[in-house]
Amino acid sequence: MKGTINFMGVRNIAFAFTVLLTLLALGSLFAKGLNLGLDFTGGTQIELSYEQPAELGKIRQQLAGAGYADAVVQSFGATTDVVVRMQGNDADLGTKVAAALRQAGDKLEVKKVEFVGPQVGEELRDQGGLGLLLALGGVMLYLAFRFQWKFGLGAIISLIHDVIITLGILSFFQITFDLTVLAALLAIIGYSLNDTIVVFDRVRENFRVLRNTSLIDNINISTTQTLLRTMATSISTLLAIAALLVFAGDNLFAFSVALFVGVTAGTYSSVYIANVVLVWLDLTVEDLIPPVVAEEVDDRP
Repeated sequence: MKGTINFMGVRNIAFAFTVLLTLLALGSLFAKGLNLGLDFTGGTQIELSYEQPAELGKIRQQLAGAGYADAVVQSFGATTDVVVRMQGNDADLGTKVAAALRQAGDKLEVKKVEFVGPQVGEELRDQGGLGLLLALGGVMLYLAFRFQWKFGLGAIISLIHDVIITLGILSFFQITFDLTVLAALLAIIGYSLNDTIVVFDRVRENFRVLRNTSLIDNINISTTQTLLRTMATSISTLLAIAALLVFAGDNLFAFSVALFVGVTAGTYSSVYIANVVLVWLDLTVEDLIPPVVAEEVDDRP
């Protein structure tokens, strides 16, 4: 078909790139692991109240200068209320943090200091992992009813790739993995699946329309037909995420990075992983024809 882009012509190069990137991501995960945040590891949470509206950037710099570089600083309710979270279970940690902040002349008081134990962090980690597995299980169940199993396998491999790449980037740069990043992973699964299903639907439709076309040509035509939709969705989504990266501050930085990497990987995998799996499995039009159920013959006299 005129104007069709030969996406599958470079599938072997894309596959080699995918394998290399996946191995690097897995290597980083095994070598460095994830930089788990206080949501999972436990730590101390300190609530502070300022007389004047608090400047979060200034507070972070003050804490870093006092030796608390890993402290997480967030607004808490009013503009004068701040919550500081950091590792450690020192009973005097709240007093020490307040003293470090008062050295700059700020007037503040400590409202509450509470310790989140590792047992709570472990429970959050286990529940978060269970939620991720349930999401993948739900996707597999949906695909089992929505598509033929070859489509489903391609989509699942694509989703696993997207999650591994995202986790690998977070691990390599040691970006904090907290509950917001876990939420981003769940969003990535939904986004990547939606992108893949759009292409798969067109491939299935074109099997009925382009009866004498090979599978590779079908995939190239189908992907080209959905390219504008895919690019419009991906670019608009990435622009919104880029705005979060630039303007949302440190609180949503890890969340934004995870989404940006995941959406980019999802767009790539819907073309060069999910579709390539269909080629490997040699999808044919017969695979899409429902099996004929033999009618029972009444041979009674």
